[in-house]
Amino acid sequence: MTSIRHNDGVLDAARDCVLAYGVRRTTLTDVARRAGVSRMTIYRRWPDVRTLVADLMTREWVRVVEELDLADPVRAVVEGVGGLRAHPLWRKIVEADPELLLPYLLDRRGASHEAILEVLERAVGDAARARAVLLVAQSFLLSAPTMLGPVTMDELDGELTALLEAYLG
Repeated sequence: MTSIRHNDGVLDAARDCVLAYGVRRTTLTDVARRAGVSRMTIYRRWPDVRTLVADLMTREWVRVVEELDLADPVRAVVEGVGGLRAHPLWRKIVEADPELLLPYLLDRRGASHEAILEVLERAVGDAARARAVLLVAQSFLLSAPTMLGPVTMDELDGELTALLEAYLG
C-alpha cells in the first residue's frame, strides 16, 4: 500500500469520525480504529486531531475546487461556494465546531487557501484579484446563511454572481 493511499484511508476515517462525532469528540484512537491502523501509524504523520482535520479539510475543499470548470471564473466561484456550503464536512464543522475556522479567518491562510488561490490566480490572471475574489467568496460562504429572511440563498448567489461579473468583467 502506498503512503498516499494509506493517508487517504486515514483521512477517510477521520472524515467519518468528524461527521459522526464532531471535531472535539474525535480522537486519534477513534480514527486509527476506523482506519484499521495503529495509533502510532497516525502519530507518525499527525501529532493531534487538529492537524489531521486541517489536512482533511484541505483535501476535501480542494476536491470541490478541482471539479469546477474554470473557463467561466464567475460561475466557477459561485458553484464552488455552493459546493462548499453543501459539503457534509463543512456543514458539520460549522454546526458543531465553528471555532475551528477562526484562525483561518483572522490570523492566517491555511493550505486550503493557498491551493484555492493558486487555482483562482490561473482563472483570473492576477494575484491581487484572486485574493479579492477569495475574500468575497469566503464571506458569502460563511455569512450568507445569516442574511436569509426576506431573501433566499438563490437570490444571494445571484448577487454574488453580479458582484463577480462586475469585478471580473
